[in-house]
Amino acid sequence: MDPLGARSQFVEVQTLSTWERQPDPEGEETEKEYTDNLVSQEAFPSPFPYREDINRKIVLYNGDVALLNCTAIVNTSNETLTDKNPISESILLHAGPELRDELLKLNGCRTGEAKMTKGFNLAARFIIHTVGPKYKAKYRTAAESSLYSCYRNVMQLAKEQAMASVAFCVVSTTKRGYALEDATHIAFRTVRRFLENHGKSIEMVVFAVTDMEEPTYRKLLPLYYPRSDEEERASLPLIPADIGNSEGEPVVPERQIRIAEKPGSLEDDCEEETLDSDLGQVGNHAFARMEGDVDKQRKLILQGQLSDATIHKQHQRNYNRWLCRARAEDLSDIAALKALYQTGVDMCGRTVMVLVGRNIPVTLIDMEKALLYFIHVMDHITVKEYAMVYFHTLTGEHNRLDSEFLKKLNEIVDAKFKKNLRAFYFVHPSFRSKVSTWFFTRFSVSGMKEKVHHVETLQQLFTCILPEQIDIPPFVLEYDARVNGAYHPAHSPSL
Repeated sequence: MDPLGARSQFVEVQTLSTWERQPDPEGEETEKEYTDNLVSQEAFPSPFPYREDINRKIVLYNGDVALLNCTAIVNTSNETLTDKNPISESILLHAGPELRDELLKLNGCRTGEAKMTKGFNLAARFIIHTVGPKYKAKYRTAAESSLYSCYRNVMQLAKEQAMASVAFCVVSTTKRGYALEDATHIAFRTVRRFLENHGKSIEMVVFAVTDMEEPTYRKLLPLYYPRSDEEERASLPLIPADIGNSEGEPVVPERQIRIAEKPGSLEDDCEEETLDSDLGQVGNHAFARMEGDVDKQRKLILQGQLSDATIHKQHQRNYNRWLCRARAEDLSDIAALKALYQTGVDMCGRTVMVLVGRNIPVTLIDMEKALLYFIHVMDHITVKEYAMVYFHTLTGEHNRLDSEFLKKLNEIVDAKFKKNLRAFYFVHPSFRSKVSTWFFTRFSVSGMKEKVHHVETLQQLFTCILPEQIDIPPFVLEYDARVNGAYHPAHSPSL
């Protein structure tokens, strides 16, 4: 207890400024920066629109979560609730020895779960304990789902116990290897969706951060909690492709997709349809709408009436239209295919993106949405050097992308896509795919031929990308082991 007359070390959450009231110091510059790029954006509303009522509930607090006077604070720990991280140690110090005795009675806590104890000597009445996941690239989906469960279960417990306020620490500690920015996206969207759908009784949610964590939180908060219509518009292009389902939960492919016994065969009147007709429909509406009068533009180019700068500006404007639409559209069905995803880094420290050919049922999905998803996922990746790994393993006719579609993709994407792509690893190529790739890179896409590397075995791939840095589908591992023999790390070559 504080000595009589001494100032309390605890912080009243009601005295903290809510996110709605915090000014955006870069607001005018941000709006101006995006005004020219976001052409026709009004047609594509943000999945996280400006909500003053929700913003009034959000507080960003730089300080010790253990010192907050609210209904409950969140403690991040390990499965035995004995983790010695700075957050847990501070909570234990201020709560007193009774908390340790209470934790022993809980018999631990599984990853993603949330358990509650009294606050004891804290200003907060309760402590909600949760266990964040250990992050590994090959188990990325599991880590995302577990982290979502941490935030969701804390919010659910707060609602069930009729709590007025809850203060989160950063659940995904550095000790557990979860990238702060990736984890923050999950935290913000999960809390936002809960407040939208179930949070009427919750009056305040505090995000308590350190000096190191605050810049990331302050950068990403406007994406999920825009403070004005202008900030909503400016933030739209920065929202990640995968925003989860209506509850913010990551989309797990196994729960979303039912694989047909013969995915290449369509029934009844669909048997006559081909990829060409499918792509023809795409070109007849969206491509034409997005690109404007292409013939007129080409005529002006041939006549020398358009400068290089004008052509570049038109291309950039066209790409930004596609990007704005990709940011706003629900692409969860394409994300569920698990055909395109980010994994670790290569030997040079460059981000590695994985494309799984077998997971693209070309004849069964909306290829226009697939194109939008590709743009959405890749836009922020391609701002710096990156590498792509394409698994051609066990693909069939129904997985092959039409050359016209690839040309269209090449015409639409921003210049940074091609400029910053340093290597394209084509794994388990067939003779036919090698020939097709040669023709396409030689005659359709300039500057790509030297970047494409045909990789016959995973052991070859591991000379460029370490095994622990890439999430490889099980069927690819099984195929490679059957055809090329088991991989032995101790004898693998190195660069």
